[in-house]
Amino acid sequence: GLLDETLASWERERPDLDLRAMATMLRANQLMTAALRAIEAVFAPHGITLGEFDVLAALRRGGEGTALSPTALARVAMISPAGMTNRLDRLEAAGLIERRPDPADRRGTLVQLTNLGRTTADRAVEELVTAETALFADLSPAEHRRLDATLDKLIDRLDDERP
Repeated sequence: GLLDETLASWERERPDLDLRAMATMLRANQLMTAALRAIEAVFAPHGITLGEFDVLAALRRGGEGTALSPTALARVAMISPAGMTNRLDRLEAAGLIERRPDPADRRGTLVQLTNLGRTTADRAVEELVTAETALFADLSPAEHRRLDATLDKLIDRLDDERP
C-alpha cells in the first residue's frame, strides 16, 4: 500500500536514515485518519460533527443540569473561544443547546443541553462506543491492554516534554 511505497522510496533515496519511527508515525496517522472518518460517519446522521459532539459530551458527562461557560468548553475542546462561538451558534440553531445569562457574571453566559441535546448526546455516544469497539475487535484483550500501555508511555513522554 501507500505506506510501503512511501517507506520504500525514502529507503531508496536516504538509505542512511533509520526509518522505523517514521514507519510507526505513518501507521498511527493512517489509523487516526481512518478512525476519524468512521467517527464522523457515526455523527453525520445526528447532524453533528466530531467537534460539536465534544461540546455535547462535555455537557452530558457533567450530569443533570450541568451548565458551562463558553470559555470552559473551549478549554475542554482545546479550541479558540472564537471557534467555540461558531460551534455554539450551530448547536443552538439545531436546538441542541441553550445559552442563558450567568447569574455570577453579568456579562457572561452559560451553556446547557436541551432535552434534544441530551438525547442526541446519549444516542451518539452509544453509537460511538459501538464503532470504536468494532475498530479494535481484531485485538485480543492482552493486545489491547499492551497497546493502551504503549500509547500511555508515549503520551506521558510527550506531556513531560511540553513547555
